[in-house]
Amino acid sequence: MSVEENKVLLRRYIEEVLNQGNVDALDRFFAADCVDHTAPPGTPPGVGGIKQLLSMTLAAFSNISVTIEDMIAEENKVVTRFTARGTHTGEFMGIAPTGKEVNLTQICIDRVASGKIVEHWGLADQMSLIQQLGGMPSIS
Repeated sequence: MSVEENKVLLRRYIEEVLNQGNVDALDRFFAADCVDHTAPPGTPPGVGGIKQLLSMTLAAFSNISVTIEDMIAEENKVVTRFTARGTHTGEFMGIAPTGKEVNLTQICIDRVASGKIVEHWGLADQMSLIQQLGGMPSIS
């Protein structure tokens, strides 16, 4: 696939899976044996683990909207910086629903092979998210 085709794949994934909440569509975007280098310990391997993590996130935050801020690609890797917004309506990391609107910034690197994501690295501003939920004080 070309660099542009890889970027289209990531844009479609963000729209169909994250913005539309279609976890079942993950199989169209991720290889069955993909490696999520940033999955928490105990997460099942492959696309099954990604489905589990995403399902938990979608259960905790309703009306998720993801906006791509930057996308850069070279060879078989795509780097995406995005902002996710949603409402905390379900338990998340032991924090009961707050009803608060939250914003999360994330940067991901995805390696694509044969038209699917085969490796994923992600870095999210989780401390800011926990602070927005009242799980820890903000540092001034």
